Amino acid sequence: MNTQTDIKVLDNILALHLEVNIWTARKKLSPEDFDGATLPPDDLASLGSKRICDPEDLRVFGTLKARAVSLLDRNGVRFLGGWAIPENQADAIVTELEQILHDFNTAKEDFLARYDESVREWIAKHPGWEQIIFDSTVSADYVRSRMGFLWRLYRIVPPDPADPVMVGIKDEVEGLGQTLFGEVSKAATEAWHKCFAGKSEITRKALSPLRTIHQKLSGLSFVEPRVSPVADLIHTAFEHLPKRGRIEGANLLMLQGLVSLLRDTDGLIEHGQKIMDGTTSKDVLSLLVEGQGEMPELDVQEELGIVPTVDDLPPIFRDIPMQPVLPSCGLW
Repeated sequence: MNTQTDIKVLDNILALHLEVNIWTARKKLSPEDFDGATLPPDDLASLGSKRICDPEDLRVFGTLKARAVSLLDRNGVRFLGGWAIPENQADAIVTELEQILHDFNTAKEDFLARYDESVREWIAKHPGWEQIIFDSTVSADYVRSRMGFLWRLYRIVPPDPADPVMVGIKDEVEGLGQTLFGEVSKAATEAWHKCFAGKSEITRKALSPLRTIHQKLSGLSFVEPRVSPVADLIHTAFEHLPKRGRIEGANLLMLQGLVSLLRDTDGLIEHGQKIMDGTTSKDVLSLLVEGQGEMPELDVQEELGIVPTVDDLPPIFRDIPMQPVLPSCGLW
């Protein structure tokens, strides 16, 4: 099914490129580090690296980079080596990036302030190897130059169709819808294994990844016509749930079915098209609840030896290609 994104989407997005540099605290081992020991020839083996300070002291920087990437993944879609973000959300995204930048710079100054002490502690922690660490130490100014956190925002001008140099950008734009649905599928698969697989009940905390997916789809609804119907389906599912307490029974089965659908990129696109063609989100969820509400509980089904077939699926799922997913997803 065609999912090409219209080039007009460039009117609604900005391209953001994130660059985070983190000093690795590693140096290449050299033959001199082994004090004349016989080593294998270079064509047989190569030496690895050595750490010159405690990697735990640098862990915070990896955490902050992951925080920035998570922010952009939640609100944007991968594009041109960075992310396409909705222009109307750019201010809020940049505000969060600025907070991460502040935290990064604070951690950087804290680390540099005790850098020499950190190196001394690392040397003391490895008696007998002091010299190979000491010989590779670098100055705090050098470390400072190897650490940075920055981003750049760009507005992409629609390419001239007659300019062959711009063909690559046109292809990237046309693939945004497919990329977005693929990212949703990946996030839903992670949510399935973490929160839904094999569960007979869940807490409301398990809804968090679905809320993230809904936020992403809502913000990027202009990327592809079938994005909004899928976002509406998730929103309608939330409205159907009780306001508090654990989620089980038909409501849980409904969510498990929804997550299974989100995992299947092709089925998800087809489903979005069906809603565009007239099936409302409310109708879909009504069919899900009606189709599963009278089914026995999971443990009862196992005791009775019930083996579900395609005919047992809720009507909305019967003609969507989901069979490779269902046998292992624990819906039953």
